[in-house]
Amino acid sequence: MTMISAQSGQVGSPLLNLAVFAGFVAITLYVVYRVSHRNTSTADYYAAGSTFTGSQNGVALTGDYLSAASFLGIAGAIAVHGYDGFLYSIGFLVAWLVALLLVAELVRNTGRFTMGDVLAYRMRQRPVRAAAATSTLVISFFYMLAQMAGAGGLVALLLDVHGKGGQALVICVVGLIMIFYVLVGGMKGTTWVQIIKATLLVLCVVLMTVFLLGKFGFSVSALLDEAAANNAKGEAVLVPGVQYGKTAITQLDFVSLSLALILGAAALPHVLMRFYTVPNAKQARRSVVWAIGCMAVFYLATLVIGYGASALVGSDRILSSTGKENSAAPLLAFEIGGTLLLGIVAAVAFATILAVVAGLTLTASASFAHDVYANIFRGGKADPRSEVKVARRTAVVVGVLAMIGGILANGQNVAFLVALAFAFAASANLSTLLYSLFWKRFNTTGTLWGMYCGLGSCLLLVFLSPVVSGAPTSIFASVDFHLFPLTNPGIVSIPISFLAGYLGTVLSKDQPDEALQKEMAVRALTGIGQ
Repeated sequence: MTMISAQSGQVGSPLLNLAVFAGFVAITLYVVYRVSHRNTSTADYYAAGSTFTGSQNGVALTGDYLSAASFLGIAGAIAVHGYDGFLYSIGFLVAWLVALLLVAELVRNTGRFTMGDVLAYRMRQRPVRAAAATSTLVISFFYMLAQMAGAGGLVALLLDVHGKGGQALVICVVGLIMIFYVLVGGMKGTTWVQIIKATLLVLCVVLMTVFLLGKFGFSVSALLDEAAANNAKGEAVLVPGVQYGKTAITQLDFVSLSLALILGAAALPHVLMRFYTVPNAKQARRSVVWAIGCMAVFYLATLVIGYGASALVGSDRILSSTGKENSAAPLLAFEIGGTLLLGIVAAVAFATILAVVAGLTLTASASFAHDVYANIFRGGKADPRSEVKVARRTAVVVGVLAMIGGILANGQNVAFLVALAFAFAASANLSTLLYSLFWKRFNTTGTLWGMYCGLGSCLLLVFLSPVVSGAPTSIFASVDFHLFPLTNPGIVSIPISFLAGYLGTVLSKDQPDEALQKEMAVRALTGIGQ
């Protein structure tokens, strides 16, 4: 029976929704199996043999980047908080200019498989690769928390699963499917899943946007007026300040969030790893241009979808449903297109979560196998088959940890959780990447100081913030040991990272290898020596 109930949180027909999920999983598993026949070498498993074109990789980058945070979290944030929720869309999109102008081409020319290849190029291999692997694993874990939490809320809503136990089971099922993608498909299989998912996602939001505008006579003003009328905060959702303008602390929190979003994208390990799936730097640049174009369409559509959810569903009904803010897009789909459109949105949202988590798991496992096992334990002389075997085993461990973390974080807004991952990336990786690529004097001590101080300060501030305790939305809401008032630590931890990297370099007696520095500079700019 098709139904929608605010009390139960159920939307549409659970049987139909389950059929949609099963259909998508079956199709993508078949695709992964078909493209996975050559995954024995490290180049095949980590970088798909660098066989993708710039346009293909750009769409895959879109699929890797547009996570549950973008589709579920941002739509919900706009539906509930209005203008302040749209700030996530702006930050996530503008961030790609940093990647395009400063990172993409140079990273593609300098490394082979992981971020550690770039950072360790002219430094002491063992400590720098260990730091890069640590950073990658922590960032990937926080990013996966958001996806798993989104999976729990979404599938619980659509399959009418109640209680923490049922949602935990859903998260575990998602985790197991994702592990299978990575074990069987490697980078090639994961990339094709992301291409399928990105195409479906962009088409879905464009269709929803057109349907929504059609309901209001293609009048944006009429849509906004109805959104304000059906929101508990009224006209305030049309102007800045609902979420981040109440006090000086919330305003500072917004600045911190903006810094994390804009500076974090260029330092995300799973984004950096995508640049190795193309054959040269020109295709890496083209990848980013394609990604920016696809994402611009998507993020503009989130504005209409978010306010449309406020107008047709209402903020009270969204917050009272299973999944809270993350339920805005599915609830809206049911309102404007009934069970059929809901089924499509369900498939796209599920595809979003599976593809992103698979990409993150592959990145984390590749970093451990390549940076730690092959280059630290084996001194760069590991057999490719044994390295791939270690990567696959690591993927299983990472997947299990992601399931546990997702169960703990279930109920949090996924856009907010992803913003924390961006803060970790900007704090731990961005300073060391830029210093390595552009500062001749930068040395091993500066690399280690920058990464560990940025990562450590970010971890400490998050632990002592309202994210973990002291607020109704905290992970541990029943206790209060928070000392740091901001929910995003970027405004403090990012400068700490840059300062620590600088001080570690100028205060240490490490002398950079001048020959390697010159070699890296030539290679980064020209691609010679790849």
